[in-house]
Amino acid sequence: MSGNGGRRLFGTDGIRGVANVDPMTAEIALGLGRAVAHVFRRSRRRHKILIGKDTRLSGYMLEQAMASGICSMGVDVLLVGPLPTPGIAFLTRNLRADAGVVISGSHNPFQDNGIKFFAATGFKLPDDVELEIERLLSDNSIAQLRPTATEIGKAFRVDDAVGRYNVFVKNTFPRHLTLDGLRVAVDCANGSAYRVAPEVLSELGASVVPLAVDPDGENINRDCGALHPEVLARTVVESRCHLGIALDGDADRAILVDETGSVVDGDEVLTMAAAEMLKQGTLAKKTVVATVMSNLGLDLAIEALGGRTVRTAVGDRYVVEEMLRGRYNLGGEQSGHVLFLDQTTTGDGLITALFVLALVVERGRTLSELRRVMQRTPQVLLNVRVSEKREIAELPLVRQAIRAAESALERRGRVLVRYSGTETLARVMIEGENTDQIRRLAEDIVSAFQSEIGVD
Repeated sequence: MSGNGGRRLFGTDGIRGVANVDPMTAEIALGLGRAVAHVFRRSRRRHKILIGKDTRLSGYMLEQAMASGICSMGVDVLLVGPLPTPGIAFLTRNLRADAGVVISGSHNPFQDNGIKFFAATGFKLPDDVELEIERLLSDNSIAQLRPTATEIGKAFRVDDAVGRYNVFVKNTFPRHLTLDGLRVAVDCANGSAYRVAPEVLSELGASVVPLAVDPDGENINRDCGALHPEVLARTVVESRCHLGIALDGDADRAILVDETGSVVDGDEVLTMAAAEMLKQGTLAKKTVVATVMSNLGLDLAIEALGGRTVRTAVGDRYVVEEMLRGRYNLGGEQSGHVLFLDQTTTGDGLITALFVLALVVERGRTLSELRRVMQRTPQVLLNVRVSEKREIAELPLVRQAIRAAESALERRGRVLVRYSGTETLARVMIEGENTDQIRRLAEDIVSAFQSEIGVD
């Protein structure tokens, strides 16, 4: 389990919580705006920070508060409205902004929201910069900094933001290919990709069956998107689609569905991508970066292809950090975040989907055939809601259940227990040869959590 480095506000993916409840309040957003403007205002020239959001009702409140805070420090604001997280990372670079802000609760329900930041490079901020922002928010040291008159910042709306991102995404698709003749279902989770995803796919030639493209501020991720691919799977089969794409609320990840209606997760996409890149000689150092949550079958498949796997803590930020450190160009998570660092700086559900679609077209094979490059090791993942995130070492019943599971597996499997970085959940993952056995062992650990810190 990775620690938070003493941070109070920032988790593994920015700040997140129930909108209008601390820390996800307008007051905090205003203070964050002031702090981030101060951190990135490095000279006397005019600076600018870009703000984008998803489709949540609370996005208006937080966007306006954040913009007010930034302008109050003499920094200009570029407002792009609803746009995928990777689109905001791209536009931060494309428009030469000093930083980018994403207001999104990602896969969480609509009453939650979140705030995360990108540097001018399009990469998420490192821990030390997030700590500096937290310090400025809490110690009141910039309270007296109040530009006046012409020094106050201005806010501008970027009207062509969706079009710019559309062109960028399409340019990652091989120019000699089209999607002509392919029928593709896309579930946009009533989130930030509701306009751009169907546009991109249809402009590349696909016949598109759009799902969850009518956001109302409250229906983001509700029984749709990457966490709920069931409707997409039925639609793929009933509409005879070649495949389906399920994005989450901020569209930085994609879960796919093959033509039979079976779900294809991030591990399988990573393996397909690694196989193709090894074949082309483009996989840097023949290495894929994955997290400790990825299935053991990923390691075995990539090893059989002549590559290797490096593991990190859970969170796409840690995958990116390892990729930059080791100069690798492919990494990701089982949850559907896949990072092609030759194309972009963060996980991008649309770019991931286009990579797989290009494989389907180029190889003339179905997704159900392509996915066979990886054989999954039986794995069980259970979540349990907890009242607090106490150290595992302080929970004797949980420790005992974990030791019992490890002993029962006799080194022919693995046990991973960690807390979610974005929700008050404990996650229990067990891999092994016998599905019934690993489910029983995982349920024992969940029961121990429920006894000690569970929520009814």
